[in-house]
Amino acid sequence: MERLLGTPGSTDGVDKDLLLRVLDGTVAALAERGVTFLVMGGIASAIFGRARVTSDIDLFVRQSDSDRALDALAQRGFSTEVIYEHWLSKASLDGVTVDIISRSTPDILLDDEMVRRAVTGRYEGRRLLLVPPEDLVVMKALAASEDTPRYWYDALGIIGHADLDWDYLIRRARANGPRRVLALLLYAWSNDLVVPGDPVRTLFDLVTSNAPDRGRRHDPTGASS
Repeated sequence: MERLLGTPGSTDGVDKDLLLRVLDGTVAALAERGVTFLVMGGIASAIFGRARVTSDIDLFVRQSDSDRALDALAQRGFSTEVIYEHWLSKASLDGVTVDIISRSTPDILLDDEMVRRAVTGRYEGRRLLLVPPEDLVVMKALAASEDTPRYWYDALGIIGHADLDWDYLIRRARANGPRRVLALLLYAWSNDLVVPGDPVRTLFDLVTSNAPDRGRRHDPTGASS
């Protein structure tokens, strides 16, 4: 499937031509090494949803390919660093950062189904393979926090603009974070975005069937109240 970017995202403190040169070099380096990767982050959010500022490049890779991806970029002159061995490495060239992500919150990995469902999108005249929009919605919802409220609104932008496979989205949500995704869909409803009723009911039934009895509170120490 291919989607066209209506309004390109802007860059924040980074020259657009420089960002695109680094993007081109990154794609070429990983392709030469046969590394499977999908674009995520601000670029994918802009293609699927709303135009938004981006200053870096986020790539989703298999855990088994993380070191190989980093080495491919090092061979192209990038400075590289493993930040968290189990999920994040960074490469940098001329002030542009490439995040090599092998695990998304809480435990989402690049699997065969995600690769099969990858979407070809256009960004500034370039054809890029993107994380499926349904997976991106789930990832953004689960990763959103006080420090990253933009992720929540990225997810809403995708819901508002992308043609989603709701059965697939709910399947991913059930496996990774049904409560948070339900909250996102209800919030989308409150903003008058079109969300089918069945996905909301499915997640609501799942979440409430596992809810604690009335009067019981969650205690992180393990004691009951």
